[in-house]
Formats: sequence, C-alpha cells, structure tokens
Amino acid sequence: MPEPATPKPAMNTPPARDDHALSISRVFDAPRSLVFKVWSSPEHLARWWGPKNFSVPSVTVDFRRNGKWRSCIRSPEGNDYWASGSYREIVTPSLLVLTFRWEEDGAIDTLVTVAFEDAGAGTRVTFQQAPFLTADERDSHADGWGECLDRLGRYLSEQDGSNP
Repeated sequence: MPEPATPKPAMNTPPARDDHALSISRVFDAPRSLVFKVWSSPEHLARWWGPKNFSVPSVTVDFRRNGKWRSCIRSPEGNDYWASGSYREIVTPSLLVLTFRWEEDGAIDTLVTVAFEDAGAGTRVTFQQAPFLTADERDSHADGWGECLDRLGRYLSEQDGSNP
C-alpha cells in the first residue's frame, strides 16, 4: 500500500529546522555604540554590507520598528542581487531583529537577529538567521555573512570612534 503523500509547505513558509539555522559570533575592537550605528545607517551599510569584492550601489533604510529596508549588492562580475525586509525590533545599542528576503523567485522570508554585547573594550556581535530550506542554503549564507562580517571588522578599524 502506498504511503500517504506528505503535504508540501505553503510557499514562503518553510519548515522550522534547528539544523538549518545560522549562527555566527565575532568580537570587534570597537565600542558597542559604534558597532550598532554602522548596522543602522545606509551611509555605513554601503561601506561593508555584502561579501568580499562586492559593492553596494543601493541601500535604503527606514530605521524604526516596522520600517522597511532594501539593498542591492553587486558582484565583481556586475550581477545585482536585491534583498529587502523590515525591522521587527530595535533596542539601541543591543539588539536588531529584521526580516531578510532575496528578491527572486522561490525566495523565503528569514528572520535575522543581531545581538550586540560589551566584550571588554570591544563588542561581541552574535548574528543568527533562520530558517533555511536546506543546509546548502544555510551554508551559502554562512559564507556570505562571514565575508560581510570580515568587511565590517575592516570598516570598523577605519573609524575613529569619535562619532558613535
């Protein structure tokens, strides 16, 4: 006797799977107020958002609860990748919660949580994103966000910290 068909999840409603969640933690040699600020302003985001060797030709931010954001990252080959979402929670200077969705067919909404904690003279950033449909998608985002956080570290080292 055939097994009953498993219903497919509704479009844009992926199954929640802990093994498909992404978590990255980094400590930056910069004050928490500055690290938080460079996550909240389009002028700063345009300088570090995206994987290595990518540029950010467009980023708009309505930095308030339920405000929308949208960005375009451009690959070295000239391909544009658009993403957008909204801010669910903002607790200055300790927490950002936002939705993230690639603007392409089949893309799903994910939830990004970024916590900012004092770590000695620096700041620990804990980045989490979920859910992903597959481990491959999670790992692809881990690579991209890892490079993005590398760029953030370099960008923070260029700031003088006098204007957090």
